[in-house]
Amino acid sequence: MKLISVKLSPLNSKKNKLKFSVTVTLKKDVLDPQGKVVQNTLKNLGMHDLKNIRQGKFFEIEINEKDEKLAQEKVNEMCKKLLVNLIIEDYKINILK
Repeated sequence: MKLISVKLSPLNSKKNKLKFSVTVTLKKDVLDPQGKVVQNTLKNLGMHDLKNIRQGKFFEIEINEKDEKLAQEKVNEMCKKLLVNLIIEDYKINILK
């Protein structure tokens, strides 16, 4: 699943660079043992209102590219080829402007 949204931010002051963030999460039906460990530990620390935690990954990617569409396609390709295990993970690409 690929969701793309745009966030306005002063991070890209140079016109030939684009910055993206990629958030990778496990698919809903995939077990998350690391998330469960964190959840149980937080509950043991007294945070009993906690319902659920799922762990994921976050990447910030800066590309020397002026064309936003082309840069987005390159980031998507990076995700498909290396950053994301498409069998068990979903990802979301944000363009930081």
